[in-house]
Amino acid sequence: MRTRRNILQNIDWISLSLYGVMVFLGWLNIYAATYNEEHQSILDLSQSYGKQLMWIGTSVIIAMAIMLLDHNFFDSFAYYIYGIGVFALMAVLVVGSEIKGAKSWFVLGGFSLQPSEFAKYGTALGLTKFLHLYRNKFQKTSIKLQATAIFLIPAALIMLQPDTGSTLVYCAFVFVLYREGLSGNFLLLGLAAAAFFILALLLKDTFIDLPFGLIASGKVVFITVLGLICVTIYSLFKKVKRILPVVLMAFILSVSYVLSVDYVFDNVLSTHQQDRINELLGIVSDPTGAGYNVHQSKIAIGSGGFAGKGYLQGTQTKYDFVPEQSTDFIFCTIGEEWGFLGSLLVICIFLFFLFRLVWVAERQRSDFSRIYGYCIASIFFFHFAINIGMTIGLAPVIGIPLPFFSYGGSSLWAFTLLLFTFLRMDSERKYILG
Repeated sequence: MRTRRNILQNIDWISLSLYGVMVFLGWLNIYAATYNEEHQSILDLSQSYGKQLMWIGTSVIIAMAIMLLDHNFFDSFAYYIYGIGVFALMAVLVVGSEIKGAKSWFVLGGFSLQPSEFAKYGTALGLTKFLHLYRNKFQKTSIKLQATAIFLIPAALIMLQPDTGSTLVYCAFVFVLYREGLSGNFLLLGLAAAAFFILALLLKDTFIDLPFGLIASGKVVFITVLGLICVTIYSLFKKVKRILPVVLMAFILSVSYVLSVDYVFDNVLSTHQQDRINELLGIVSDPTGAGYNVHQSKIAIGSGGFAGKGYLQGTQTKYDFVPEQSTDFIFCTIGEEWGFLGSLLVICIFLFFLFRLVWVAERQRSDFSRIYGYCIASIFFFHFAINIGMTIGLAPVIGIPLPFFSYGGSSLWAFTLLLFTFLRMDSERKYILG
């Protein structure tokens, strides 16, 4: 009895309240996105909003079950849960069902489960356990590589499905490594790689007019600029020991990377992924093809104006102009019916939720709880930023849900698992010494 009373006394009610608010607002918008006057009952399981109510109810049961578990359960079984997640990702490649071009689902009767959503939970626990055990040895390169492998293994299995969007979510765990001591240079290197990738695509098949009537390939000019930058760096720091081989290696790797972009883009990415990236970067404009989803989403959000058209009054939503409007593009329903004010409110709620998770993580006495807190904060941040970014044309359409808002049982269950496991850990913070 004492333990249960302590849990209720020490649970972070602010995070819990934000969870409830977001789930409720999410259901309201799922109802609006799939509203049909012919279906009056909110419990109609033939409609998305009826099924979502069922998912919400079962999520409450999951949350209660987690809160009743002993807090040591997560530490003790972290690797086992991670292993189950990896096994499920392997199993779905063999016996899973293909939906929308990806073999990512277990279909059970009339319902589907996506193991990649639950694998995030297992990966968060597995990475947390590893970093907790080797927190004093994290500066060793071998430990960093092993930590990276923990989230790259499930990411690689998901890529085989293929599900690029869910694969990219695992990049979020890099932020956890950074919090635990990974050099910021790795983050800068990642940003540089992304910038080089974009520049290489923009310069693909382009030619630049040079003085004296010369014409050069855009990539040749880019590589020349890289060379000049390397020469400048060497000139400024030539007295530094071993600067020459470092600069040469950086130049060689940069040039090799830039030249490999075309091959990766043309031979690794699927055609629809290429089209979406080209549309995002403005290389091509195809509002009726590859850019249709984003084009219609922008129209829906823009038509909402300052205060929105009103609940259940969205014409873009009602007449199904926006594909996946109850799942990946749920934010356009918010923008159309609630306008700028409603969209800003949802964004502020989510940002407050993210800041709250980080604040709660930092107050933990246990390294295990703190690391796990950063794991889930990173996952939620990535979903939030990319989902909203793709609905307004600032990120490629990669098909990931907006936590607690998008329709889907697998995602809601997984996000509930992620959050309430952390709330359970936090409820014991006064009694854990580390």
